Amino acid sequence: MKKSFLSMLCICFILAVNVSVNAATPGPVCHKYVREEWSKAKDGIWNGIKDRKNYWYKLDKEAKLWWSTNGKKWAAVEDGMWADKDGHWLKISDNKLMWSADKGATWSEVPEWKWEGPKGEWYKFDKDWTVWVTGMEM
Repeated sequence: MKKSFLSMLCICFILAVNVSVNAATPGPVCHKYVREEWSKAKDGIWNGIKDRKNYWYKLDKEAKLWWSTNGKKWAAVEDGMWADKDGHWLKISDNKLMWSADKGATWSEVPEWKWEGPKGEWYKFDKDWTVWVTGMEM
């Protein structure tokens, strides 16, 4: 009886120490110790992809999409679309940011109006179509 009580006491002690150590350790996180800091994109410009080429994009005051290969000469994007890092097509339609994973067959609203750029940076639009950008900090 004495031996079994002592064994139980040791097991309880080991469990108690393990629980207190694990309680102080953060659980699994996608990006360990990540902090998002959003700032307005310089000149309202973001990076995107179309036809496997990187472009700079921006919106005019009417939310019409423009693109450039050098940041100096801009042209209107006739179909109003660009692609994110994962190949989703994005466009502004009915005053919402929409995307399609099936080359435009079906469209849905982008959650939180956020998308990932080709270099791992994140962008989002606010309600006034201002572009915000963040990089993940470790």
